[in-house]
Amino acid sequence: MSAASLCASPLFDPLRPWLDRLPQAPDASAVAELAEEFPIHAANGQRVRFVPPRPDGLVYECRIWESGEVETRPDNWHDFFNALVWLRFPQTKIAVSAAHMRAMQAPGEVRGTTRDALTHFDECGIVVLASQPELLDLLRDFQWKQLFVERRAEVIRSMRFVIFGHATYEQMLKPFRGLTAKAVLYEVSEAWLEMGDSEQLAAVDKLLATDLISGRYTRPRDFHPLPLLGIPGVTPDSEDPAYYDDTWQFRPGRRATVKPAA
Repeated sequence: MSAASLCASPLFDPLRPWLDRLPQAPDASAVAELAEEFPIHAANGQRVRFVPPRPDGLVYECRIWESGEVETRPDNWHDFFNALVWLRFPQTKIAVSAAHMRAMQAPGEVRGTTRDALTHFDECGIVVLASQPELLDLLRDFQWKQLFVERRAEVIRSMRFVIFGHATYEQMLKPFRGLTAKAVLYEVSEAWLEMGDSEQLAAVDKLLATDLISGRYTRPRDFHPLPLLGIPGVTPDSEDPAYYDDTWQFRPGRRATVKPAA
């Protein structure tokens, strides 16, 4: 089965230009060839390349920094999607890698909340954009039924959901009840939402990279839980308002402290 047919959900749209070109998946070699066509350079100037795992014990992020090599296991969906996210969001992936290196170089720090936050978003992150700030407030306050049922038409018109996390893309191949991503929320203009897909995704990449470089997200709790199967259009089940009565999947929860970026 081709990558494109497996990844039919609209949440795969950010990767669609590459998925449509990959007849077999997960194909690490094909992704490595794409990287030659769309070159990426890390923060220190190293050319990013996707290579088989190296048995030398070097830490994953250190290898990227030192040589530009991103270890990519063959026939592995997780690594396959990681490589495609590098191609779609290169600035953000570079910022994540550089932030890991900065955290590791901090005196006495090997693994702390900053690196945990980076890993959470790198694996399971999603960007939520909205031109109506009250819709972001409903998400932040876990008001799922009010958001996805009562204001469903506004969500479809005025919100965008862009998956970044490569583990989340992998999970979306076989979505399950309770599948949740870690969201960052941005209030944007109507004109912003009317950009073409490529332009809009490039703007998301720049926005995320800027925030990660600035150290905006330093704890896993800085991200907002978002049940992916509640997003309109992801599963036909969500067309029934009673679907959102499932409080195991659509849980009431903590109030987050991070405000949406302008």
